[in-house]
Amino acid sequence: MTSTAEADTPAVPVRLAELTTLHLGGPAPALHRARTAGQVADLVGAADAAGTGVLVLGGGSNLVVADDGVPCPVVRIEISGYAVAPDPVVPGRDLVTVGAGEDWDALVARTVSDGYGELAPLSGIPGSTGATPVQNVGAYGSEIADTLVSVEVYDRTAHRAAVLTADELQLGYRTSVLRGSERAVVTAVTFALTRDEVPVRYAELARSLGVPLGGTAPAADVRTAVLELRRGKGMVLDDADPDTRSAGSFFTNPILDAERARDADSAIRARLGAEVTYPSYPVTGADPGTVKLSAAWLIDRAGFTKGHPGPRGGAALSSKHTLALTNRGGSTEDLLALAREIRDGVHAAFGVRLHPEPVFVGVDLDQASSPSSLA
Repeated sequence: MTSTAEADTPAVPVRLAELTTLHLGGPAPALHRARTAGQVADLVGAADAAGTGVLVLGGGSNLVVADDGVPCPVVRIEISGYAVAPDPVVPGRDLVTVGAGEDWDALVARTVSDGYGELAPLSGIPGSTGATPVQNVGAYGSEIADTLVSVEVYDRTAHRAAVLTADELQLGYRTSVLRGSERAVVTAVTFALTRDEVPVRYAELARSLGVPLGGTAPAADVRTAVLELRRGKGMVLDDADPDTRSAGSFFTNPILDAERARDADSAIRARLGAEVTYPSYPVTGADPGTVKLSAAWLIDRAGFTKGHPGPRGGAALSSKHTLALTNRGGSTEDLLALAREIRDGVHAAFGVRLHPEPVFVGVDLDQASSPSSLA
């Protein structure tokens, strides 16, 4: 194990706004940069032993931090690494192991350049590789669960390194057993990848590529198309574009059982007319009648259109996509006021309660909460 004293950079105070894609968040007393799994064990283990609490930070792309900041040290995961080995079980497939601190989109670009296709639909998503299995990142018909083999972690309970398989992570829609948990810190991720063309499972992407839904396309073409679609929605980081000062999609698409789906259908038709059509998708493996609705569609039809300003100012819906809440030079409380307005407005209009996708640190949509250790 590499010792903290030898390899860690000196701890310095930091404003978390400097480390988040929302550019929001107050101060923390110390920032440590962990560049090896051993440093993660040393730094997080020491904080756990001291009882100070700790905020473990990746790319800061899925994080909403209190204006008051946090009273605990921050450990930023900066572990690099990219290793390829043949899959001993499946011929023609490789196992690609990546350091948790690697930039996610840079990793996708590298895998596509190396001829692998499966990660191409996840192009343009900001953040670190280690965070992707925690929330089972997904986009354009693909998700981390499709290719994840395992993660290497620092187990904070057992105080040792461990490996968790994809099955042990219990990956679900934008979730895993690690999300919102202090159980472990991801230090490396292993994917199973092939050099096949990419199945196109998302209608918008299929139209952009000019292929039938369910067809295939070269990985490089898929990456190019996905980046173009995401830029059009303000979902690719760009300092010159204020719409990218966001945490990406702020609300998850609601999944409703059969009874709640019927109630939502009645409310939608009562508000918008009996003949209205709306996005609704079956949920694989769920009880019959369970559906997934589009949070963006509900937000827009509840009266919150692109560019809608928050009630306090300082935050607004993206001018390109109603699912992104953006910082317009305000505060975290400004952003939360807008989030509450949208959540409550959708519930009042359609009886559907939206749930936030980002991790909240020191704040909640309803009340204060303790800092999370996973971001």
